[in-house]
Amino acid sequence: MPDNALHHRLLTPPLSREQILNHPLFLTIEVGIARHLVSIHEETPRLARLKASHQKWIMTQMLYALQLERDPLATSTGLTASRLYDVLARYAVVSRNTVASYLAELVAYKFLRDAPDSQDKRKRPLEITDAAARAMYSWFLGHMTCLDRLDGGNRAERCDSDPALFRLGQPYAARALIDDPAWRNLPETVASFIWAESGGMVLHELISRLASDKEHDGKIFLGEISIAEIAQKYAISATNVKRMFAPAEAAGLLGWERPRRRGRLWFSPTFLRDYFHWQSVKFAALDEAVHWAEQQSHDDETSGTPRNHKAG
Repeated sequence: MPDNALHHRLLTPPLSREQILNHPLFLTIEVGIARHLVSIHEETPRLARLKASHQKWIMTQMLYALQLERDPLATSTGLTASRLYDVLARYAVVSRNTVASYLAELVAYKFLRDAPDSQDKRKRPLEITDAAARAMYSWFLGHMTCLDRLDGGNRAERCDSDPALFRLGQPYAARALIDDPAWRNLPETVASFIWAESGGMVLHELISRLASDKEHDGKIFLGEISIAEIAQKYAISATNVKRMFAPAEAAGLLGWERPRRRGRLWFSPTFLRDYFHWQSVKFAALDEAVHWAEQQSHDDETSGTPRNHKAG
């Protein structure tokens, strides 16, 4: 392959969960993606909070997938409340009312709007606004950048040069992850954070401060972090933050070095291992997705098949 053609294809094969989890730089990319997601929160806190529980993450990823899969010539495609619920119903993670309320919240905050070219107003088709689209692409690209650090790949560069990789890859990854019990069903050790409202962002904040995974007397120290500091930064009550920490504290999975939650916060190796194992599922699915998307894009180009319309 000529050198100038290398930039038109991915340079490295997809990594497996085991390769990602056991890579010596996995801690580095976990801290990196946590900091990236914290930065998204700092830039658009309202938008970040709408994806900050596992239930909302699932709904957000799938509604975006439905948007990207929309064919303007087919009224059976695209994003509606009923279509989003129908896709997720078999997983028993949301109710119809939860979906409707969440979409109404996104519309109120101007992250969704009515689709202007819809032929069926009764179903109220929706589309994602530019602000939401930028945030989702930033999320996707941040993960590509982290994967590139593991193997010297060019995923992020390819996504920037070929929009089809994101347009095809995000729905592929979203469906794969939601369908995978290893991602959908949280490890018990971290569930009290990730199911909680804004708990995902709190956990990203903690991981972003992790300097090393070295153990000291069976503990991995993060530095001084207070409940009040977290509550203020993420605009949630101290009571709710304490509720996130309580199950893991009671199980000896994390704690502070001094009484009354003072001093340095620490994780147990079990807590960190379970979280990293869960995260490796996401990274592997995204890597598989971008490689699949590139193959689809390449096949379309070589066969002369028109690419699908990009909604939004």
